[in-house]
Amino acid sequence: MTTIASQLHDALVEQFTDRWIIREDRGLIHMTHRRPTQPSVQHRPFGPGAVVQRLRQALAGAGLPTEAALLPQRWTRDTDLMISAVQALDPWLKDRRAQVWREGFLPQPVVRFTGERTPEGRLADGYLTSFANISYVQRITSARTHARLLDHWITALSAVGIHAGRLTVYGCLEVWHRPPVAGLTLLVDCDGRGLGDAVLLWNASDPTFMATDLGSGLERLRWYLTGDTWPRSAFGHLADSHDTALLDATRTATLLIMGGIRAGHRGAGWALRTVAHSIDPCAASTGLSRLVREHHRYWSGLGVNGPPWPHVVSYLEDEVLRPRRSTAVATAQSARV
Repeated sequence: MTTIASQLHDALVEQFTDRWIIREDRGLIHMTHRRPTQPSVQHRPFGPGAVVQRLRQALAGAGLPTEAALLPQRWTRDTDLMISAVQALDPWLKDRRAQVWREGFLPQPVVRFTGERTPEGRLADGYLTSFANISYVQRITSARTHARLLDHWITALSAVGIHAGRLTVYGCLEVWHRPPVAGLTLLVDCDGRGLGDAVLLWNASDPTFMATDLGSGLERLRWYLTGDTWPRSAFGHLADSHDTALLDATRTATLLIMGGIRAGHRGAGWALRTVAHSIDPCAASTGLSRLVREHHRYWSGLGVNGPPWPHVVSYLEDEVLRPRRSTAVATAQSARV
């Protein structure tokens, strides 16, 4: 193992071995709690805002910063859109500057077009185009601090009902490289299904610029809390009467429009246009107001500011009904997002 990988290994053993069973085999590490817990669901599960608030309170109780403002949806470095809360640390990790855009607990709405899909082309359960990336990101100076923060994160998950006995932490202690950043990733499963990850990152040229990225998707987290179907966990009562693909597209478009993005021929604007043009014009011609109103309430409840929902629905309906360009052009234009 590399020096940093060895340091992480030792830090995990030091931090967790009294409460967790740690197994190792040829560079692989596997951690389970000494008191495993059976899967359970909440009969009255917390709403999305309540989950965020309980996580915030648990982390604040550990003395960690929790009041970071949200990042903008438009991002002009490496990606056109905000895809992960860890982008808040770009100046520190990528430029070796003593600066970050945000730090601490960050329930960041993000947009990704890389979700796993079924053979039929539909998003697989557990994946969305837009979701709340519930993260804790921070500059650190050692693997020991990373292990300590992971411990605090697991305690915070317990505060919302995902108890440590339901978790498995595992991964390969082999460094990955995505210049100018390198890192080590541990995966976190709940009841045998993917919940999130814990990533130790550093600048490949100067490892003193090191950081922690701990996170999960809010919607996926609530899926395990409620024990409900994935569509209902992600979209609530709307899933009872609308197709998941329509709900995913309208929620993503609502977030982008709230973020000040307007449809265009390239970059973030083309991402919005592509999403809007995936919506059936028949749905727009009869009205998207109910869906957009609910999505607007969802994002607003997580701290997203933007124009009021009537403006969003009017703009989206007009864009959906705009004459379409070819799918080939759309794919080429949106490849960078």
